[in-house]
Amino acid sequence: MSLRFILALLVFTLAGCATTGQGTAETTQIPSPPAPDPVPSSTATVDEHLFIPEILPAPAVSEVHVHPNVWGRLLHSFALEECSDHDVSLKWAQWYADRPEYMARIFKRAQPWIFFIAEELERRQLPGELALLPIVESAYDPFAYSSGRALGAWQFISSTGKNYGLSQNWWYDGRRDVWASTHAALDYLKYMNDMFEGDWLLALAGYNSGENRVMRQVKKNTKAGKPTDFWNLKLPRETRGYVPKLLGLTCLFKNPEQYNFEIPATPNQQVITSVDLGRQTDLVLVSQMANVPIDVMFTLNPGYNRWATSPRGPYRVVLPVEGAELLRASLDSIDPSALMKWDQVVVESGDSLSRIAARHHVPVDVLRSSNHLEGDLIRVGQKLRLPRDEQLLVDPLYAQAALELQTLQSGLIAAQRVSHRVRPGESLSVIAQRYHVSVKDLQRWNNISDPRSLRAGKTITIFHSPAQAPATGGTVRYVVQRGDSLWTIARKHKVKVNDIRNWNGLGNSTVIQPGQSIKIIQ
Repeated sequence: MSLRFILALLVFTLAGCATTGQGTAETTQIPSPPAPDPVPSSTATVDEHLFIPEILPAPAVSEVHVHPNVWGRLLHSFALEECSDHDVSLKWAQWYADRPEYMARIFKRAQPWIFFIAEELERRQLPGELALLPIVESAYDPFAYSSGRALGAWQFISSTGKNYGLSQNWWYDGRRDVWASTHAALDYLKYMNDMFEGDWLLALAGYNSGENRVMRQVKKNTKAGKPTDFWNLKLPRETRGYVPKLLGLTCLFKNPEQYNFEIPATPNQQVITSVDLGRQTDLVLVSQMANVPIDVMFTLNPGYNRWATSPRGPYRVVLPVEGAELLRASLDSIDPSALMKWDQVVVESGDSLSRIAARHHVPVDVLRSSNHLEGDLIRVGQKLRLPRDEQLLVDPLYAQAALELQTLQSGLIAAQRVSHRVRPGESLSVIAQRYHVSVKDLQRWNNISDPRSLRAGKTITIFHSPAQAPATGGTVRYVVQRGDSLWTIARKHKVKVNDIRNWNGLGNSTVIQPGQSIKIIQ
């Protein structure tokens, strides 16, 4: 059955970010839903790109797993305790029901992934409610970044992610990779469910605040002769509210009429699949061979930080089903070495590996791995491969796609953590303006209830994405358009023509061509 992917450009939702494996101050009170959005916001406020499969008529029963709607399939496998047993869960159900536009945005984000997640849950024989967990964690946003340093749709902190096979390096962060992090999250949840002898609420509490913390409280209650279920443990406030949120969502799905809630209509059929390329590969070339727009490639592969897969893997790309079939056919007819494009630099007198790395803004270890170097010894005249950055591209379609991918990645890549020491005379509003964040976020990240309590010398934490960083200059890539000259480009970017020539190694007689990529330093 033919499926076409269309772009739905939505306003970036302030996405939920509970911290996997971490908690906050302990409390015995179960928090009720607050008035504002209960899900801590992602730090980015830029538009997100979502690529949603066109909603088609329900396929024949022979083509699906019993249910024509994948959410109905998940509902059939719900197995957690009844949410109606606890008033706080019912309040969360009503909270979500009262926000249909917010929920609609979440379901659009989930749509490409939900069949895949349902398949994985069924394969592991896990409760269907776990497909709702990314709503609580991140609002199904792979770029969500929490103040507790958790990242991705399933909100892994760095150490837990690495423990479950999610690599994090210059090329790639598996926590943002929805495909990989789904496998990791379900493996982690199953491990904790076994650890807590089948008690899913304790497993979920462990996912939020760490299994060791929960186990300590279980042992403490056991020793004191107290009940050891979730509702009777002394856990962090965030965790005490975390489990009721999920139960509230299950209540919403189980009793949609009661809440005037419409279960999303998502056909129970595969719309994406993965292709293992077996080696480091240029993502722009993959998008061209698969006939998949670069923004769709970016959305389905949010784990990649750069223009290519990592040299050490994974080598997997996620694509619409039709694109994957076309890519596999294309791979059979090309030389595998053509899957990568590199820049080349010749080592000159006085060069060292660290100097070349600094000059081209590439980590030394990446330069080593790209050139299969055991150490840092290089010689004059030696040719080194560089991750594509300086290459003057002659294919205008390739150049435009490469620039678009770079723009998307730099705009939506996960936020960075910054420590700021408050200077005399600075207020939260001044600091917020400097870092392009809100005063409300600064208060939440630093537990500041009264902005007037801010004092000089205090260190506060700020999360911002590269797109939100204070303007300090930098390098941009400009793709030459038809009718451009060095003079018009220099005028557009407020730089000198001779500087453009020097930055790009262009001679006085060099003629630039449409599609050529030019470096501009601002």
